[in-house]
Amino acid sequence: MSFRKLLIDFNSYFASVEQHLQPELQGRPVGVVPTMTDSTCCIAASYEAKAFGVKTGTNVGEAKKLCPEIILVEARHRTYVEWHQHLLDLIESCIHIDQVLSIDEVACTLPENWQTRHQAEALARKIKQRIHEKAAAIQCSIGFGPNTFLAKIASNMEKPDGLTFIDVDSLPECLYSLKLSDIHGVGRKMEQRIRMFGIQNVEELCGARKEQLRKIWGGVGGEQMFDQLRGKDIYQAPIKNRTLGHSHVLAPNERDPLMARAVLHRLTQKAAVRLRHGSYFTGRIHISLKYLDQTRWRQDMQILETQDTLELIRCLNRLWQRRPHPRKKLLAVGVTLLDLVTPDNRTLRLFDRSDKNVALNRAMDQINSQFGNQKIYFGGAHEAQRSAPMRIAFTHIPDLETEDDSMSS
Repeated sequence: MSFRKLLIDFNSYFASVEQHLQPELQGRPVGVVPTMTDSTCCIAASYEAKAFGVKTGTNVGEAKKLCPEIILVEARHRTYVEWHQHLLDLIESCIHIDQVLSIDEVACTLPENWQTRHQAEALARKIKQRIHEKAAAIQCSIGFGPNTFLAKIASNMEKPDGLTFIDVDSLPECLYSLKLSDIHGVGRKMEQRIRMFGIQNVEELCGARKEQLRKIWGGVGGEQMFDQLRGKDIYQAPIKNRTLGHSHVLAPNERDPLMARAVLHRLTQKAAVRLRHGSYFTGRIHISLKYLDQTRWRQDMQILETQDTLELIRCLNRLWQRRPHPRKKLLAVGVTLLDLVTPDNRTLRLFDRSDKNVALNRAMDQINSQFGNQKIYFGGAHEAQRSAPMRIAFTHIPDLETEDDSMSS
């Protein structure tokens, strides 16, 4: 038997980093939270906390009921990104990383002469040992399989500190004990759709015809699921950025409209810096508002393709004026830049005024790069300079060069 792919999953990553940096937390239930308030939720939980039923998304008040001894720690996203880089370096000293899938997952391809079970296991032990030497509190589960899809499933089958193999000869029977939701790519809505088509478990999913899965998935995704369940390696084209943005859940002192608008300004200015750093132009800006009563309002605006901060702020201000309930308090705000294009694909206009600010944007970016982000900024964000710090999303690992948490004094 041979194994072509391995996937490394850092277990309870944010909480494990905190336990490493604060040894007094090791062996104790830890919940990582965005802010120290009972109205928020845990964005990570240590395995000691998970044993009481606390998990990602658990409300803090509920977490305290489930686990009265839980220790809450405010998230330090910059630190998690820095440790992410340290861990990548440790893995690279053992094997080349093909894909960084998220802040806590990476995938690798085994060289042909490393694909036996004995060699693969030796490699996994080496990776675990390297990590243990530098950060004993940070554990990882490693899965091996004939493709990345099955290696990921394997990495989730034993946690924490697991080591699991899925080989072609054991397929598909070795998957039958899993739940449908354990299959990568089967979220809550997809599981409901699968059940609507009469498939109730993984054994039935594995036994379905390719044509049937294509119908369930509504296209080629079903064919890919069919092949991946059988160990075939499916080429996935690199995903190009199509959107870029930031969102923020407002603290109680940020919920009045003036402060919420300042936070939106800050988010827009951060997004504009990322846009220029990635050499993109945007053709559409979208803002979203969530009110305290859970109602929402969203609207976007088509714009001449730009990467100019002032132009994006002008568009933001126009969208802000259109919002309903101008005096109503808000719970969350977000800004997204869409229809991203590279300079070569940008549509030029004879009377495009945004180019006049190229030198200004460049000068501000250089100052912030040298002296710390947000040292110089446009005044609409002034009241929110200590709001909306760096956040890690599942599909986005912040670039410390453009998304530093440093605040102006």
